[in-house]
Amino acid sequence: MSDLLRALAGEAPERTPVWFMRQAGRSLPEYRELRVGTRMLDACLTPDLASEITLQPVRRHKVDAAVFFSDIVIPLRLAGVEVEIEPGRGPVFANPVRTADDVARITQIDPADLDGTAVAEAVRLTVAELGDTPLIGFAGAPFTLAAYLIEGGPSKEHLRARAMMHADPEAWNALAGWLSRISRRFLEIQRDAGASVVQLFDSWAGSLSTADYRAHIAPHSKAALEGIGLPSIHFGVGTGPFLADMRLDGVADAVGVDWRMPLDEAIRIVGPDTAVQGNIDPAMLQAPWPVLEAHVRDVIARGRGAKGHILNLGHGVPPETDPDQLTRIVQLAHGEL
Repeated sequence: MSDLLRALAGEAPERTPVWFMRQAGRSLPEYRELRVGTRMLDACLTPDLASEITLQPVRRHKVDAAVFFSDIVIPLRLAGVEVEIEPGRGPVFANPVRTADDVARITQIDPADLDGTAVAEAVRLTVAELGDTPLIGFAGAPFTLAAYLIEGGPSKEHLRARAMMHADPEAWNALAGWLSRISRRFLEIQRDAGASVVQLFDSWAGSLSTADYRAHIAPHSKAALEGIGLPSIHFGVGTGPFLADMRLDGVADAVGVDWRMPLDEAIRIVGPDTAVQGNIDPAMLQAPWPVLEAHVRDVIARGRGAKGHILNLGHGVPPETDPDQLTRIVQLAHGEL
């Protein structure tokens, strides 16, 4: 069993497993060279390209897991929703979902009909190259997908999405329930093709109150993961006020923690039965190595009190990161520095 799987199972591996969110690409020159002339969503759905991008950071950094190269809006595109990634902005939807009629229209699409052929082939190609290194499949959580769909693109406060929960709870639950099934189907495609772990990303959950998260979000996220048959990690940004709820009643094997909360405090909140992932501050990657080293050692030390600890960033790798900084973090976690 790999160190990552041991940590998720609550067994103490000899060395702290480490991987990085957004490790596939962004900061790597070999990624930027490979992506020239290819739009983001097209790259995600080109099996040999998606596989190669997934493998690049494993070769360079010697991380303990690969994370499948994709985008959280890919399952929506596979469902026939018109979406594009605008450089410098993010996902943009041609037809936002803002009314009960919009919800009724989009939820007529059966999540079981997602054509996952390209995704499954990319996963199979990747797993064949990884050997004993596990592949993490992932999907966006229902709220984050809904926030994009309802706003029509990126937003800071996600006011329209949060408003729908209260203005039309029936439409909200229909949409969030459908998105939960979409996310689950995307995870199942990756699982069936050979992924060893799954992670559910809720990038925008931090805009929610604790009450709204518990009432309107957690049940749908739980449905996306429950019974998936693989170890699971649930991650959100800004979720400190409801971190215990991120366990999804014990469905999640590990909870990802962002950089805002000391990891030992997070461990006290999630309790002894849940592993944790995190939580290096991404901003520290720009610091001189001695400063970053001290920070990473502190995170590792705080993580020792958990059922299991997977070292990671508290969010994604910034594009301007020096890749050598990431390699050094891996070497430090593995006891090579």
